[in-house]
Amino acid sequence: MARIRLNQEYRNKIANRMKIHIEQEDTQEKEKFFQERENFKGHQDKTWELAKLCVTRQYPKADVDMAHYLQDKYPNVNTIAKDSCFHFGYMGKPEEKDEEDKYISKHFDFRLNGDVDGEDRQDEIEGYSPNSRDFGYAYFRDELKAQDQCNPDITIEMEGKDTNPHWTKYQDANDKYLGQNHGKDNLTSYSAQWDKEYELDLIGREYCRDRQIAVSREEYKTFEMWQAKKGQLIMAHYKWIKSILAQMKEIKMGLKGYKYLDEALELCTELGLNVQEDEVIRCNSTGLVIYNPKNLAERIKGMKNKNVSREDKILARMEYEKRQNNVN
Repeated sequence: MARIRLNQEYRNKIANRMKIHIEQEDTQEKEKFFQERENFKGHQDKTWELAKLCVTRQYPKADVDMAHYLQDKYPNVNTIAKDSCFHFGYMGKPEEKDEEDKYISKHFDFRLNGDVDGEDRQDEIEGYSPNSRDFGYAYFRDELKAQDQCNPDITIEMEGKDTNPHWTKYQDANDKYLGQNHGKDNLTSYSAQWDKEYELDLIGREYCRDRQIAVSREEYKTFEMWQAKKGQLIMAHYKWIKSILAQMKEIKMGLKGYKYLDEALELCTELGLNVQEDEVIRCNSTGLVIYNPKNLAERIKGMKNKNVSREDKILARMEYEKRQNNVN
């Protein structure tokens, strides 16, 4: 029987299947990302309780209630505002290492797209500069991945490249779905749900820097640890996806050098993925991931029962990946 020659369509199909397989593999990078993501919410909630304590200490409930009363009574009084970000600070001491006799202050934002501590990230990987939106991309990666027009890994995939329409397209779609651009068409509004959990009524003007809130050095360090955790989640996401991209680069180079389909299928087998020749030939050019019957059935089922909890989505995704691994 004559050997089937590889063409670009077959190479793309196999590469698409390989990427899905690599994402499903249990690796140290993937496990680290999952751990950071699943542990973060509890850490944020605990730190938020400390933030409420510090804020209430400066703005007692009785004073806030009085300000509410005056604001409701007089139309020209506007002194209460809900806020999720604060300038916490303390007076440093000369004898403490790396500190001076001065007031040390920093902005801490509990919103979904709040500030991320960048120092640790730059120390780990020079040149990578994610921004605050990348936390939402990492934390809600599963939800974004399930949307046809979204790509939670786009910032990592575009690292080192100039802004381009492809990048902007997916970034805008991600932000719209999460509600980070406050789009009117956003029905899920993960950002709004997240931000609403972390709001306090404060006395003062609109901008948070007008409200400097004194805390102890220990409390300040706790806030810094929490903010660094956001950066650590982003970095875990980055390292996992970069490992996948590095593997895919090698795979695509190999496929480009092969002349025959059986060579590409042998590579799949060596990497732990069972792909049959007829699967490659009969499926649509968009790839096996959609038109393989089992995958298509899962895709259709995923279009139903949208109103499920995040925990149920994660469990369903894990069960799906387990079935896929058994099939492969």
